[in-house]
Amino acid sequence: MQDDKQFEQLILQYTQLKNGAIDIRKMIENEDFDSALTMVKLREEVFLSCKCMRKYLELTPEQEKNLNELLEELRELELENIRMLSKRMDDVKFELRKTQKTEKIQHAYDFNENQSGNFINVEE
Repeated sequence: MQDDKQFEQLILQYTQLKNGAIDIRKMIENEDFDSALTMVKLREEVFLSCKCMRKYLELTPEQEKNLNELLEELRELELENIRMLSKRMDDVKFELRKTQKTEKIQHAYDFNENQSGNFINVEE
């Protein structure tokens, strides 16, 4: 009976982690990286708690199956979040390199918009 209650608690915690992964995905999509990072840090304790509970809990084959399905869903969500963050990081790196090149060119040629001339069409 105690194992059943602990199993329900474990499922509840993993479900909360799964819902948290969905929330983190939304934050990443909205580029709210600070909130996403804060949420990731807060989830570490729940992961550790789940790990400890699972270590000492004796599960039936049916419980094990249900738990593994939930864990697989959670794993997929977490991997997708990692992929999204990696892609965003690559995009930021690309934009940063582009900006650095532009800045380097402007400094190399001492570019000043106020001192540049105008183009006119002499064919008219």
